[in-house]
Amino acid sequence: MRLGTRVAIVGAGPAGLVLANVLQRAGIDCVVVERQTRSYVEARARAGLIEHRTVEFLRRHGLAERLLAEGAEHGSCEFRFQGERFSIPYRDLAGDRSHYVYPQQFLVRDLVESYLDAGGKLLFSHPVVALDGLDGDRPVLRCEPAEGSQPLELECDFVAGCDGFHGVSRQAVPDGRLRAFSKHHEFGWLAVLAETPPASEQIIYALHEDGFAGHMLRTPSVTRFYLQCPVGDVPENWPDERIWSALWRRLGMTPEELKPGEITEKNVLDMRSFVVEPMQHGRLFLVGDAAHIITPAGGKGMNLAIADAEELAVRLLAHYGGADADALDGYSAACLPRIWQAQEFSHWMLHLLHSPAARQTDSDFMHRLQLSRLAQLRDSATYSMMFSDSYVGAPGRSSEL
Repeated sequence: MRLGTRVAIVGAGPAGLVLANVLQRAGIDCVVVERQTRSYVEARARAGLIEHRTVEFLRRHGLAERLLAEGAEHGSCEFRFQGERFSIPYRDLAGDRSHYVYPQQFLVRDLVESYLDAGGKLLFSHPVVALDGLDGDRPVLRCEPAEGSQPLELECDFVAGCDGFHGVSRQAVPDGRLRAFSKHHEFGWLAVLAETPPASEQIIYALHEDGFAGHMLRTPSVTRFYLQCPVGDVPENWPDERIWSALWRRLGMTPEELKPGEITEKNVLDMRSFVVEPMQHGRLFLVGDAAHIITPAGGKGMNLAIADAEELAVRLLAHYGGADADALDGYSAACLPRIWQAQEFSHWMLHLLHSPAARQTDSDFMHRLQLSRLAQLRDSATYSMMFSDSYVGAPGRSSEL
């Protein structure tokens, strides 16, 4: 079977779905192809911290109704170390810019529903196996769905590769056309999702001699936790009893304050930072994790991906509207400064939060630097304002899409 469209979008994550909704509402024909099933995509738990810029963008396009109704607005976070606790009121320090806590899978559900209800074409269970003709006028996506469905060829003007770090989009670029920058960090995170109410109304970043612990808000009955662990650790080393014991100790809480609940997910994250330049090749545009990976520190990943989608949407609308024939050429250059700023902040956060490995020859020195940074964050108005501005994310575009 062969189909044709203007923009083919590979991947039904937040970035791909945001792009699809915006293009469809502007009358630009697009098709989304996704390798997973709809039920898998809508249940995949990932991020949950949505920046002011992202919320405002979704609001302008009528995509934030449920987020605003069911999500929780937050404007402060708490740090704990050496028995001390202090909060940073980042909303007040960053010009009334705040976060919303709203799980990524809920946002994906909303975006899928919006796109399909408006007549959008979204093909689940259609893994893309090849991208051909990226240097020509009409690239072709080749999909091989599960047995019982016909292979699909999707011809298009442009391809938006929103299929993640391991997707086919970036792999389709010939060798030597992209330059990769990467770093593997010297500590790991055990990510835990538990059916227990949050023990605080704030996100908590706790430093402890045993390692970092994070208390992340999701819903009134579900909480995300992070525990620093050695590189190469595996979830099997963390039975539920060990997880709860580590959380109580590192967060400085009792079982009455942080009630143990069923742990529904635990995995060790690959703490990697990665960026490719440029983020485009021929008629392919890399969006989100297909172009860059960032650690969870600071909650930047999904927000960066949606910002990429916004940038590409702006330029596709200018291209098809005839306002700027060369608009698409500037996509990568427009995205990369924002991405590197987020990478720098995430790297700073990692070294603010994590206990240096005891085997490091400079671990005592690094620990003293860490304590100095925390003291400045607690005591210096200038330092905490700089943190707040980066943490909550840059304001949106000066001109609305």
